[in-house]
Amino acid sequence: MKKLALIGAGFLNKIVATAVKDGILPEYELVAVLDTKEHVKSFAKSFGCKACDNIESLLAEKPDYTIEAASVDAVRSYAEAVLAGGSNLVILSIGALADDSFYQQLKSVAASNNRKVYLPSGAVGGFDVLRTASLMSPITASITSLKSPAAVSRTALNFDGVLDITEANEIFRGNTKEAIAILPTHVNVAVATALASAGPENTNIDIHVLPDYEGDEFIIKVEGDEVRATLKIYSRTSAIAAWSVVAVLQNIVSPIELF
Repeated sequence: MKKLALIGAGFLNKIVATAVKDGILPEYELVAVLDTKEHVKSFAKSFGCKACDNIESLLAEKPDYTIEAASVDAVRSYAEAVLAGGSNLVILSIGALADDSFYQQLKSVAASNNRKVYLPSGAVGGFDVLRTASLMSPITASITSLKSPAAVSRTALNFDGVLDITEANEIFRGNTKEAIAILPTHVNVAVATALASAGPENTNIDIHVLPDYEGDEFIIKVEGDEVRATLKIYSRTSAIAAWSVVAVLQNIVSPIELF
């Protein structure tokens, strides 16, 4: 059995924990969950694991894999300690890696400890096409993000009357590194796309808010001398991000890996 630990006791990691409990991940045993909020105790009790309020307590359980589904700040705070402590790391708050110096430091720590960092495709997918196209020739990459008024109202891009709009509004235009600085929990998938293609500073993103819209939609365009691709992904909720972690965990232990 592989020992599994979680950073974050919220909606996404609850899906991962339920997958373990329901036998979808029979090769894994959930041993610990870390969160600074009080509900971590009830979460741990529900899934039969240890509740932790610091990273040392989590690492004392010697997890083989640790899943982060908390925040960009949590990645910055805990990622190096997790790798140095002997655990592989699965990151959902991929926006933390838009900072190239942090990205390179994490890569170095993983290599020196013979550990790996896994970046799930989350709500995007198509990483195989993006990586392959970038290897074949120089590429340009762009992302259009469509969001609901309710989602935008909970971000730094909120504006008066956003909940009552009657037509589409463009609310952001820039690169993914700039976007993650403004929206640390809303464009992780865009940073993931950038890391798989042209890089955070060379991948542009336009964000639009649409009236009477629910969910998130990403339209990704990649163009190179050899390959042109358009990927369009809609997700009603963020649950797809957690299920992409489940898929990564299945792939890790499978004798046949899908890329």
